[in-house]
Amino acid sequence: MPISPDRILYEDQWLLIVTKLPGELTVQGKGRLDRLPLLDFLRQQFPTLLPVHRLDFETSGVLVFAKTKAVLKKILDAKFAGWMKTYVALLLGPAKQKEGMVNIPLKARSSQGVVPAETKYKVLVSSPAASLVEISFERGQRHQIRQHMAMIGWPLVLDDVYGNEKENRKFQRFLKMKRFFLHASAITFPHPMTGRPMSVTAPMPKSFEATMKKLKMVGAKWTMV
Repeated sequence: MPISPDRILYEDQWLLIVTKLPGELTVQGKGRLDRLPLLDFLRQQFPTLLPVHRLDFETSGVLVFAKTKAVLKKILDAKFAGWMKTYVALLLGPAKQKEGMVNIPLKARSSQGVVPAETKYKVLVSSPAASLVEISFERGQRHQIRQHMAMIGWPLVLDDVYGNEKENRKFQRFLKMKRFFLHASAITFPHPMTGRPMSVTAPMPKSFEATMKKLKMVGAKWTMV
């Protein structure tokens, strides 16, 4: 069964860029599966596909795949130079400032020790209960957004690993949500084969849009920053 055409954000002979759904694995992990990971599903249609990067199970949005090993090697050899990823996240509590940057080293993905990590953020909407924030970085480390925002006392709503479990239970009852709200809304990068500047965006999942409406409808006193 092919992927729905509306989930394909860009395709050429070298790349396939799709929108990942929340609650969907990028690749095979440990444990039982309720459905095929996205990579395995796509390989039914694109047998040579390889993941360029990954998104957490709960995270939705733009996901890039290479169609050949040569294309993936080109990207990896360039060490993702010129890549910028933009996310939208729902964070616990009001904004303390309109924008800022977190520059705290994080544990490296593939080795011991820490590596530099920089996360920029800009507040889109703020309320006493929660804030909608645009977040961007270049080369990211594992759980970079979740770790960095928690480190400055502003964790993702419903993130029990790095966040506030007590407050999360309140939001869970209120919003009827099981997963944190983190969406990879856009990615920009130089095309690995042509060098052409690329900019690809993914629409917000309907479930996230419904959450935003519910927050506004119940009088959360949202105000534009």
